[in-house]
Amino acid sequence: MTPRLLPSSSPRGSNLAFALLCLPRQRRDDAFLFYRFCKTIDEIADGVGPTPDERLALLLSWKKAIDSELPEGLEEMVARNGIDRRHLHAIVDGCASDIEPQSFETIADLESYCWKVACAVGLASIRIFGCTDPRSETYAVHLGHALQLVNILRDVGDDAARGRVYIPEEDLRRHGLSRSEILSGKPDRTAFLALMAFEASRARTRFAAAAAPRADFHALLPARIMRAVYEKILSELELAAFPVFERRVSLGAAGKLAAAASAFLQRRP
Repeated sequence: MTPRLLPSSSPRGSNLAFALLCLPRQRRDDAFLFYRFCKTIDEIADGVGPTPDERLALLLSWKKAIDSELPEGLEEMVARNGIDRRHLHAIVDGCASDIEPQSFETIADLESYCWKVACAVGLASIRIFGCTDPRSETYAVHLGHALQLVNILRDVGDDAARGRVYIPEEDLRRHGLSRSEILSGKPDRTAFLALMAFEASRARTRFAAAAAPRADFHALLPARIMRAVYEKILSELELAAFPVFERRVSLGAAGKLAAAASAFLQRRP
């Protein structure tokens, strides 16, 4: 089975597009190609057509290609940027774990998942951005955790409708809630708001820990734009009291542009 990138995988119009457009042409093309890889892997795992076994087989074919030769320009892009193939494996493994609904007992369990589907993406991305300071890896890990936590909070309702709960079981119990209540879409409102505020504080802690090193400050502009966008989404979730079962909170074009401008105008430390 020869893996192929999905033709519909394009970031245009997404939060990521705002972040990547600031890159020089070659780095931008490489970043878009890497996005297509990540989106293809994600869509295979989430696909509604093939059976779970067929989806897993497709992902296994991608893992084999990572160790031999990736298709459609990916091999050259990986070599050109010196991307660690272990990070590509982690992305596939993380998405493969989503083929069937899973649960996370502890925050450590959730962070292991986040490392695969978000931090590994960031660690590969900083190579494409041209970062050279080893501290950029620490930045990518903290930011990856923060972005994925915001995704989880924003998508609680959508995930519940698909039988998925990403919030750790220990956190649910701490706030007097259960997995079944989240899946029902009708948890106790007071307990749920306390839970969401608790998880939001975790994301804020990760954002605060993500300090862009001076040497790579300009190279990390795409990551800093993503940070600004997602911090704004988190603020909107908090201000609206987490209406995640009613609607999906997002930023319009003006909000994204404002976030991008704030990152662009940020002064190097």
